[in-house]
Amino acid sequence: MKQYRSIVAAMLMLALGSVSGGAIGQQKWPTKPVRMIVPFFTGSASDVLGRILAQRLTEVYGQQIVVDNRPGAGGLIGSELTLNAAPDGYTIAMVGQPHLSNVLIREKKPYDPLKDFTSISLVAYTHNVIVLGKGVNVKNIPELIAMAKASPGKLNYGSAGVGSSSHLAGAKFTSKANIDVVHVPFRQGPDSRSALLAGTIQFYIYPLPAIMNLIKGGQLKALAVGGDKRAEALPDVPTTAEAGFGAYQTESWFGLIAPRAVSRQIITRLNADTVKVLQEDETRKKFSVQGAVPGYGSPEHFAKMQREEYADLSVLIKQIGMKVQ
Repeated sequence: MKQYRSIVAAMLMLALGSVSGGAIGQQKWPTKPVRMIVPFFTGSASDVLGRILAQRLTEVYGQQIVVDNRPGAGGLIGSELTLNAAPDGYTIAMVGQPHLSNVLIREKKPYDPLKDFTSISLVAYTHNVIVLGKGVNVKNIPELIAMAKASPGKLNYGSAGVGSSSHLAGAKFTSKANIDVVHVPFRQGPDSRSALLAGTIQFYIYPLPAIMNLIKGGQLKALAVGGDKRAEALPDVPTTAEAGFGAYQTESWFGLIAPRAVSRQIITRLNADTVKVLQEDETRKKFSVQGAVPGYGSPEHFAKMQREEYADLSVLIKQIGMKVQ
């Protein structure tokens, strides 16, 4: 995740400066609402962050940026809708790790995430947080691991679907901890939260924006965050290292993409305006409250980040044997 945070200043200046280019000035865009596909349900991390960004870009453009939630298949449905959308700049998508992993867990590849789309900008990165279900009275990660080892195959962990970032985070945790637990995928965010509150699943590893309200409200307990330092929004929650399991770290990222053939002029403008919005104090504050940090840069920077992540995920998914059943 550290490479995501290291944004090259020259890239940033190029993105900001290009907004005044003559080619863009000659192209009237947008002249109607722009659809932002979010491949997960309302209240998911990509939805929460996407709505913050969409609201501000609506003000910038004077045209509505409409968030269109298209959950299903661990994010695959939203990615495929983006793939097949007209390349006119009026469909973009807020994606994360599942945009890459959905290809790697399937024998029949639905798309090439590196070649079939155009990168716009990295938007944010966030800690993932280990959240405990009702009745799981452990104080640290070794105690959770010990509980699982005492009852092989009896504990459940949830996710937003096979290949989702929460599934990858959970599978990586169970692999590192060498425990036998049951994966329970959920189609809707409220269902997973209800399962935690009822104690029918014992833990779930969420991107922070998806569960922040219930943690802050005291309804659910956060055991640890997956970054190398504590989350600013949850200063009392330890890191995984502080909670006794330094071998495990987990974070998520989110960014904007578009269909492959969208014009360079539109991509350049979208990138420049997105970067500018992400640098605003008010946006940073709204992200921080949700446990996220803006992560901006050029389209090339975001494309490079995805290539590197794709290679890393290829290794991880083979190691843990993840695939669609």
